[in-house]
Amino acid sequence: MNTAFQGLAVFTMAVACAALGAWTFLLVARGGFWRARDRDDRGAPAHDPAVWPSVTAVVPARNEADMVPRALASLLAQDYPGIFSVILVDDHSDDGTSEAARALAAGSQGAPPRLTILAGATLPPGWTGKLWALNQGIERVQAQQRPPDYLLLTDADIGYEPDALASLVRRATQQRCVMVSLMAKLRCESLAERALVPAFIFFFQMLYPFAWVNRPGSRTAAAAGGCVLAQRTALQAAGGVASIRGALIDDCALGARLKQQGAVWLGLTDRVRSLRAYPGFGDIRRMVARSAYAQLHYSPWRLAGTMIGLAIAYLAAPLIAALGPGPARWLAALAWLMMSVAFFPTLRFYRRSPLWAPLLPAIAAAYLGFTLDSAWQHARGRGGLWKGRVQAILPSPPTPLPLAGEGRLMSSSPSPLAQAGKAGAATSPPRTPI
Repeated sequence: MNTAFQGLAVFTMAVACAALGAWTFLLVARGGFWRARDRDDRGAPAHDPAVWPSVTAVVPARNEADMVPRALASLLAQDYPGIFSVILVDDHSDDGTSEAARALAAGSQGAPPRLTILAGATLPPGWTGKLWALNQGIERVQAQQRPPDYLLLTDADIGYEPDALASLVRRATQQRCVMVSLMAKLRCESLAERALVPAFIFFFQMLYPFAWVNRPGSRTAAAAGGCVLAQRTALQAAGGVASIRGALIDDCALGARLKQQGAVWLGLTDRVRSLRAYPGFGDIRRMVARSAYAQLHYSPWRLAGTMIGLAIAYLAAPLIAALGPGPARWLAALAWLMMSVAFFPTLRFYRRSPLWAPLLPAIAAAYLGFTLDSAWQHARGRGGLWKGRVQAILPSPPTPLPLAGEGRLMSSSPSPLAQAGKAGAATSPPRTPI
């Protein structure tokens, strides 16, 4: 009995040390991701460009009749001194998306006709729906006699403050960025949103520290797909969205492509907001499960490793702090405290109570469940289900993408749900792009 107890005590101590080591590494050597300092209102360029470049927004939309009026209205209301237009690509909607957009355009009588509505063609094999819609809009733009200097790739559920586009262009031109991307501020009103949304952003920053993304010499690259301002010629030189046509999670795949062309910048913002509500936990589960398993390249082994990493990084500390023996309890309590401290700046950005911080282990457990559900949905043949379309594509994109930090390959952006465990479990610089 004593031998068994001693063995358990040694194991518990080892796990507590691993959790503490993981959070020490994350707080000290992970680009300060947890401070949430990279924002568009900090270090913003103060001067306007000598000549404001032309911009066209490309908006893919599938069954977004309830979102399109507000999203398009915010784009058409941009206080932008240069030439600006919008193309909406209707991806075979059956809920009146095009009609809602036309009604909005008709209500803007007397204003320049800046909105074009394009009916999407049939989705070809090997493409995800969003990227195919984006590609059609970009091809329409490229065919113009005078194509714009920049493309604003944005979603049909994203709303913009009137000065958002001007702010994006200022940064792109003055810092000579080929891409500027903003992490749209997600809704955080329902109980499910308050519980899970800040952690989603926290995990994403941990996977791709914004400071590393924004450093020209770093190979870490990322973007937030809801708002990407891209230099048109740089996107063309990178192979366009066709080069990532099969990426289920396309934003960081695009960011990796564009960083090969020049400097990129990614940050948090209050100027760009998601209009989509996730009223219940099931709504967020479906959103997460759509893509989490894709980041693991549909590998059961990677899934198992992620589960173990999540368990060590997030779940072990509170369990050992509450039930563990002797010194292991205090080490685990310290790891739990460090975890809570790391979460606090993101909670503050979302104006949430700091009392949520100690609950991060429980929140991580929910994301662990969502990741398992993503694998289960894939096994059922329903991977990537979105708007009635199953679009998980097993083959890699036509041209491989380098993982940020290593020379291996990726086919999509990282899911902050599927890979967070790997980051938390690392006590030395990880080999994955977390």
